[in-house]
Amino acid sequence: MLTKTQKTNDALMARRKAAIPRGVGQSHEVFIARGENAEVWDVEGKRYIDFAGGIAVLNTGHCRPEIMQAVKDQIDLYTHTCFQVLAYEPYVELAERFNALAPGNFPKKTLFLTTGAEAVENAIKIARSHTKRPGIIAFTSGYHGRTLLTLGLTGKVAPYKLGFGPFPGEIFHAQFPNAAHGVSVDDSIASIESIFKNDIEASRVAAIIVEPVQGEGGFNVAPTDFLQRLRALCDQHGIVMIADEIQTGAGRTGTWFAIEQSGVAPDLITMAKSMAGGYPISGVVGRAEIMDAPAAGGLGGTYAGSPIACAAALAVLDVFEKENLLERSRTLGAHLISRLKAMAAKDKRISDVRGLGAMVAIELCKDGDAQQPSADLAKALASEATQRGLILLTCGTYGNVVRILVPLTASDAIVNEGLDIIEACLAASA
Repeated sequence: MLTKTQKTNDALMARRKAAIPRGVGQSHEVFIARGENAEVWDVEGKRYIDFAGGIAVLNTGHCRPEIMQAVKDQIDLYTHTCFQVLAYEPYVELAERFNALAPGNFPKKTLFLTTGAEAVENAIKIARSHTKRPGIIAFTSGYHGRTLLTLGLTGKVAPYKLGFGPFPGEIFHAQFPNAAHGVSVDDSIASIESIFKNDIEASRVAAIIVEPVQGEGGFNVAPTDFLQRLRALCDQHGIVMIADEIQTGAGRTGTWFAIEQSGVAPDLITMAKSMAGGYPISGVVGRAEIMDAPAAGGLGGTYAGSPIACAAALAVLDVFEKENLLERSRTLGAHLISRLKAMAAKDKRISDVRGLGAMVAIELCKDGDAQQPSADLAKALASEATQRGLILLTCGTYGNVVRILVPLTASDAIVNEGLDIIEACLAASA
């Protein structure tokens, strides 16, 4: 029983609503007290299994000891200088490691920043500086951030773009291939060609930015032939190909970068989220000659590539190597897909089970009709799961997708316990 001195979720939510603007949404009215690997405990002592991972930020779990120690060691030395004022070795070492990790048999360089949106903005800046062109093509249902430029790139209105326009110009949206909803790879490529004919000539397009697996858009996996044809199209017209790997990166899909599985080497890759185990850092890695296009002083930021976050990111890379987490991602993903497909076989409201590696989701519909997305069911499932001790997130253009982003370090027992809760929630709502 709670004592008068103990904090409650309700009391803290009341304070939150009074102090913080409503635009900062809240998926679950729960206040965390502590976390360990794939489990968290709230201020009332209730335990939850974390299938959200801070929105794909905790591939190595909550409070991974090696990462915590690396941060503590760095804090004892220095916490900030601004890299453009006084340089430090962890930034350089981390850049060297990402240059080696990124796909493509060509010299690479890496820039570090603070947030995913910053990474995308800087990738666009670099592409424009290199090509001397203004135009950008993104895709429907894509998500690239919350700044005005990245919102302009984002291909989903609610809730991100509502009331925030006008957005920057010379941004165009092509169709993202989605066989389940009648959009083929041919349709997608044709929509890009249509943009070239009707909106902006190819010779004025600086970059095409694509998520190898759409995150907020609903975990839609880009077909390999689509990415290959996109690469060929960019080569044909001198367009910079940008892979947005902010949610797919850091091993979530079974390779460090999801696009590796297509055999395609993009010109630039944006990264953030899980690359530092919960510490704020992002980056752009890409072809050296493209990365070098902006003049000295054109890139950077006060907190960009924080020494603390660099130390954490180096520790994350070490943990991945020590525990072979890329293989774990593939094994975990196969298990998630198998369990969820077994549920779908018994429940016609699950219209699709999809993913890449351990980036897995289910799409929910009404009456077994995939063309009737059920956001209500997805919301109810996530809410009921919270009551039963499981943290889930929804996504998708229609809000009808439930995604799983459990830490790759979670035990099989914890993963199965979480899947059992999902199955129980579906049964309870049948």
